[in-house]
Amino acid sequence: MYAIVLTGGKQYRVEEGQKLKVERLGEPGSKVDLKPVLVVDGSTVLATPDQLSGCSVSATVVEEGKGKKIDGFTYKSKTNQRRRYGHRQIESTIEVTGIKKG
Repeated sequence: MYAIVLTGGKQYRVEEGQKLKVERLGEPGSKVDLKPVLVVDGSTVLATPDQLSGCSVSATVVEEGKGKKIDGFTYKSKTNQRRRYGHRQIESTIEVTGIKKG
């Protein structure tokens, strides 16, 4: 059984026991519930809002860290305007503890 969940504006395919990195969700050790978009169990597919109303995906935040650095540079020609910037997004590593069908 697997599910497609929505978190941080992105969709992820998850199975029970899987670890993945997502945008910051909470403190390490906390439990979170993720919103399923699709649940597949063998040949059964739950996709409509009525079918998904009772479904849930639970996970535990394992650790928190920073992602890859994104370097940016903006400039305007002929005016000597230049700006460099960098950003590292904070990510949470979560472990999926259960997928429940409604």
